[in-house]
Amino acid sequence: MAIDELLRNSGFLMHFAAGAGSVTFSTALTYPLDTLKTLIQAGFVSVQLNRLVDRLVQVLSSNWIFIKFWVEFGLYRGFGWLALGRIPSVGVRFGTYELLTAFYKDGREDNHVFVSEALLAGFAAGALESIVNTPFELFKFRSQVACASWPTSRFVEAKMSTPSLVTKLLHGYIAQKGTWDQITGLLSTLPTKHTNVTTALQEYPWVMTGSGKPPSVRDIKGPLGVVSLEGWNALWRGLRPGIFRDSIFGGFFFSTWQFFHIIMLDWKAVNMDPSPRSDDEVGPISPLAASLVAGFSGSIAAAASHVFDTARCRSQSIVIPKYIAMERKLLKWKPLGSWFERKAGIRPSDRAFLLRGLWLRVARSGVSCFAMVGGYYLIIQHLL
Repeated sequence: MAIDELLRNSGFLMHFAAGAGSVTFSTALTYPLDTLKTLIQAGFVSVQLNRLVDRLVQVLSSNWIFIKFWVEFGLYRGFGWLALGRIPSVGVRFGTYELLTAFYKDGREDNHVFVSEALLAGFAAGALESIVNTPFELFKFRSQVACASWPTSRFVEAKMSTPSLVTKLLHGYIAQKGTWDQITGLLSTLPTKHTNVTTALQEYPWVMTGSGKPPSVRDIKGPLGVVSLEGWNALWRGLRPGIFRDSIFGGFFFSTWQFFHIIMLDWKAVNMDPSPRSDDEVGPISPLAASLVAGFSGSIAAAASHVFDTARCRSQSIVIPKYIAMERKLLKWKPLGSWFERKAGIRPSDRAFLLRGLWLRVARSGVSCFAMVGGYYLIIQHLL
């Protein structure tokens, strides 16, 4: 009884519970599409995607438990990180929008908001949302990439003990014996006075992965692994394209939603007698109509901002150890590309991949926005 009374008397708790529940439900419903979209954008599914489709056909033809496919292949990996980040970030998006539109409506006789005002408020709301959500999306991406490692090869390369320096700099890294033997063989023709070339080579940070390159993004996941190797600044990797993406998404989402909202209010007011003098007298639109408009607006916003979503995804797929980042800073390393690409965080080498996964993201955003708004209205009606 105490909880029911608290929910009835506290509008904030009621709306928070409805918002958190609807966001979690919509995220869970569309998360497999997000995983496939991420793997396509990052370039990890050249062969794996064909195997996924073949396996999907087998599951659908032999087993009615469709969810088994998603769980078996780990397409829900990283769901906790995304849900944990989306609850506060979506709250920031809608909260900022409502705050700014309340400023716009101040002093007006009705609560009318122009489409241009909704566009500007959506830009600001999306930028704040990206700042809140960036670390969670990084951990989500690193977990999703683990899906691309199956099915594993039948031949597992022999592993060797990892030196202490490598253990400190590369959390969870295990050296591959075959790779070290190959490098040692290449250096065997060089004269050396060192009694153990292999041990000295392993302690050298530049070649501590066995190839002179940073470890694969599949091997560095979780907060401890990311921070220990790449530093705290890595948590905000992809922030620039993320701000562009979420700003454009928020602007197009709210402006499109407001445009159709005005049309539906005008349509509803046509048959009213006497004619309403303000939007407040027309009344709210139906929850189903609001959900359909939200889904359509989400699809348009996703299509408009997809280029920056791919740029952010590919930016987070790069592992930059702390010693490499420090050297770039000391040498004043300048990124390649045009002025706009440098400001937006788009790499010139990714120009040919910016439209990858477009239709998957459009479908995911449309379904997610529809389920989020519809679920919110459903939960609110149930609590009331």
